[in-house]
Amino acid sequence: MSFLPNPITRKKLRRFRSLRRGYWSFLLLVALVLFACVAELFINHRALAVRHDGRWFFPTYGAMLPGKTFGLDYEWETDYRDLRARLHPHASADATTLATAAAARARGDFILLPVVPFNPIENCYAGQYFKPRAPDLAQRHFLGTDTQNRDILGRLVYGFRHALIFSVWFVAGVYGLGIILGCAMGYYGGTFDLLVQRLIEIWSNIPFLYIVIIVASLIKPGLGWLVAINVAFGWMGLTYYMRTETYKEKARDYVAAARVLGASDSRIILHHILPNTAATLVTFVPFTVAGAIGSLTALDFLGFGLPVPTPSWGELLSQGTKQLTLAPWIVLSAFSAMTLVLILVTFVGEAVREAFDPKKFTLYR
Repeated sequence: MSFLPNPITRKKLRRFRSLRRGYWSFLLLVALVLFACVAELFINHRALAVRHDGRWFFPTYGAMLPGKTFGLDYEWETDYRDLRARLHPHASADATTLATAAAARARGDFILLPVVPFNPIENCYAGQYFKPRAPDLAQRHFLGTDTQNRDILGRLVYGFRHALIFSVWFVAGVYGLGIILGCAMGYYGGTFDLLVQRLIEIWSNIPFLYIVIIVASLIKPGLGWLVAINVAFGWMGLTYYMRTETYKEKARDYVAAARVLGASDSRIILHHILPNTAATLVTFVPFTVAGAIGSLTALDFLGFGLPVPTPSWGELLSQGTKQLTLAPWIVLSAFSAMTLVLILVTFVGEAVREAFDPKKFTLYR
């Protein structure tokens, strides 16, 4: 059995690689996703590696290594407490990463810190007035801090990670419901088709934002709740597309031949109709991801999204608009990050739509 794609699919992939703007946008987007997956190596309040008293410690990913694992506190940190207090008398209890590293080096030990030694929810200047600080390379605040003295770069990166997780689950839920109901409507038609259409018409008229406000007032919505609510109101569009595509493919000769040969309805749908609608499904994925990121950002901006202090782009945009004159770098950083990601996703979507256009590679001549 060959795992290589068929000739038509190979032509589509070559066509996608030839669209340079979409192809390079795809590579850059993949790099950003990989970076977000291992963000702890670059942005984290815990050291990456420590050598103390002849022993090696790996606080960040210690749980993945053999031997003793580590919690939020360092086993070796107590040995530096007095020395750190003398070297950095004004260092707060919540912002001790740089002070601890200085004390460790003063003792002659080795310590390796991430590039940004702060976590996204850490108050970097505990005990001080909440005031945003401008970008400072010496203090490793490359994009400054927000109104809660938290590092903006860390919140941007971890907010991107939350947006990715939300998008993946949203796309999975929307495609799951859309494909199942759409294929069933298009294939079986009749009463079932009419009933589901009436259900969609009623459901689509329910105001989405009101439901979110009601849920937010009753419970503390987390990522799972937000995914469920958005999927519940986001599956209708893809369902109609799949219904139309299934109607078209059901009338093809290959479906009639499969039915004559005794193929079951599930086999016809899964092995014949769905593969021939793959171009439509693949084309919509990037645009669905862009819509999911925009939806989560909008909900966070309005205050109905992820709970505080979870990092999110919408929360940073909300802060930035309120502190536009005092700290313009907040809204500029969040807006630039969101614009870059959405542009990349849109370019990839355009390239996929162009590459998978069935009119360019059809077998019907």
